[in-house]
Amino acid sequence: MLLTVARIGRAHGLRGEVALDVRTDVPDERLVVGAVLTTDPASAGPLTIQRSRVQQGRWFVVFEGVGDRTAAEALTGVSLVVDAGDEPEDDGDDGDDVDAWYPHELAGLRAEGTDGRLLGEIVGLEHAPAHDLLLLREPDGARTLVPFVRAIVPVVDVSGGRVVLDPPGGLLASDAEHLVVSDDETRG
Repeated sequence: MLLTVARIGRAHGLRGEVALDVRTDVPDERLVVGAVLTTDPASAGPLTIQRSRVQQGRWFVVFEGVGDRTAAEALTGVSLVVDAGDEPEDDGDDGDDVDAWYPHELAGLRAEGTDGRLLGEIVGLEHAPAHDLLLLREPDGARTLVPFVRAIVPVVDVSGGRVVLDPPGGLLASDAEHLVVSDDETRG
């Protein structure tokens, strides 16, 4: 599976430099001088980075053979891609959690409760400020956002094709049919 490292934006200046919309967490490793990147569409590349720089948090590069603004403008919208298996390994020194997955690895996994009952299927991953959210399609078709935290998702077994969920009561739509409210509670 191909992952987008960056998307080429507008030409910058007259000497072939382009701005990049970076889509990788490790641009310092991916966008180094001499890096050869596959492109989408493939007919635009491969492209070799001749020069790279960061200015005010924005990446700018010059590719070998792209020496003027016209050639740079022809690359606008081209994606720079790598094979998912080529992503740099986490060296473990930065304190990040070693439990990390790509969205495509999670999509399609069977979601089970801690008791083994089928809770549905993971159909996506959404990013939120506090933590990621798994998009769960329950057996009745309801879609539920599940906080992707260890307390609620204690097991992710990609090779086994499943995740184990330990959701708090009321999180899943299927929990609603088990909730019973007495007359005393409705009177407030």
